[in-house]
Amino acid sequence: MLIIKDLTLTMTKDLRVLLDDFNFSLQPDMKAALIGEEGNGKSTLLKAIAEPEALQGYMEIKGEIITSGEVLGYLPQVLSDAILHQSTKRYFEDRVNWEDFDYSAFYRLLGEIGFPEDRISPDLQLRQLSGGEKIKFLLLCEMIKRPTLLLLDEPSNDLDLESVQWLEGFIRDAKVPVMFVSHDELLLQRCANTIIHLEQLMRKRKPQYTIARLSYGEYVKNRDERIVRQTRLARKEREEYEAKMERYRRIYEKVQHGLRSVSRQAPSTAKNLKDKMHSVKAQGKRLQKEGEQLAKRPDFEESINVIFDQDLTVPRGKVIVDLHLEPLQAGGRILSRSVSLQIAGSQKVCIVGANGAGKTTLLREVLREVAARGLNYGYMPQDYTEHMDPQQNAVEFLTRSGTKEELTTIRTYLGSMNFTAEEMYHPLTELSGGQRAKLYFAKMILERAEVLVLDEPTRNLSPLSGPEIRAALKEFGGCIIAVSHDRKFISEVFQEVLQLDGEGLHPVGFLSQFQDI
Repeated sequence: MLIIKDLTLTMTKDLRVLLDDFNFSLQPDMKAALIGEEGNGKSTLLKAIAEPEALQGYMEIKGEIITSGEVLGYLPQVLSDAILHQSTKRYFEDRVNWEDFDYSAFYRLLGEIGFPEDRISPDLQLRQLSGGEKIKFLLLCEMIKRPTLLLLDEPSNDLDLESVQWLEGFIRDAKVPVMFVSHDELLLQRCANTIIHLEQLMRKRKPQYTIARLSYGEYVKNRDERIVRQTRLARKEREEYEAKMERYRRIYEKVQHGLRSVSRQAPSTAKNLKDKMHSVKAQGKRLQKEGEQLAKRPDFEESINVIFDQDLTVPRGKVIVDLHLEPLQAGGRILSRSVSLQIAGSQKVCIVGANGAGKTTLLREVLREVAARGLNYGYMPQDYTEHMDPQQNAVEFLTRSGTKEELTTIRTYLGSMNFTAEEMYHPLTELSGGQRAKLYFAKMILERAEVLVLDEPTRNLSPLSGPEIRAALKEFGGCIIAVSHDRKFISEVFQEVLQLDGEGLHPVGFLSQFQDI
């Protein structure tokens, strides 16, 4: 069993407290989902449990984490360069107990996860695996250890739709307790029976956590209803209080005016007014105490603010992409025999397919085509470091002209995306994956991109921000070409869904592929 007592996590650089006096016990039947905005400490909490030594130097850990007797299976969100350059065979062999190796379980897992055995090779590095292949391989390596407790940080990232459905069943049916981070709202709804919500209030100066033995949908509904109820109560009490205060001020001013105006020849009148003023001041003290007892507005972390320019449109017949590839290939390997893709105007097209099918490769071809046509485009890669200088900070990443007006606009917009003043100037390497995703959205909005080319854009964003992102992209007046496995994102934003396989691109039967959403 996992028991956490009085855990406090503090960032040593700016002394920001991510988690304060956190207490939790992971029960055997729990599938506990960690949710919260980007940078709130979800991945840090999992790492503090599984690899506390990895936090040395930038995170202070106080409290007690008890995992005695447990075999931890841990799937991190980010792998180091040293690990990425290891061969899949070496990585696998380093994590296997060969004296107690269960070959039948190994081959069963290979089949269930859908990872080819020949990809465990001395000639194949982890960095050469597709995003989805990487996740599947890491899951395989953890499950072969026969863990008694699973810690999964974004396990559905980059998995194809079929694999995500397998993962849902895997988490739901797991015989061991699971604590996981996910931004996939459907996976959360279908798997979690406990929600741990980490928030940062007062411009990230006050950490708060909530633990609820509820499904994700029930938790969000209860939270929204509570916020609405408390907000209404606070507003009503405040309005009633202000009305009382207004009556009090009128009486006070009337008595005060009388005291100033009373003649010295009317001492009895003056005494009456003084007595009345004493009574009025006593009433004022009672009202002051009443004001201190008013219902407070609910303290909660708001979702991010994403607003594209509503005047931005693309002419209906304008050619965005007219692509013909025979074949689509990468590194000398043929991924698809013949790919044909035509997109015009403000179409919103999503490309899906199995892991390793070549979706990211195709998206890069699309990007080259869009750039060659001279279109004002924005690109969000799957690997955020692809177009980021790690030594830059958030403001520098978004700066083009460097004018005072531009810098003010950038800081204002970053603030609306829940960046603190300090975080705006942190090196990009110190930001969470979700924070870096926000920067790409900010860049596309500030540069007024008319074509968005997006590779798994929602994979690191908080599920509570998901509705905001989907609404903004649905209303976006330009063209969107994306790769995604986020089922809610696909169903709510896109007009057309194409599946990439070894033969080419094929329209997907929308209802059959995305039922029960």
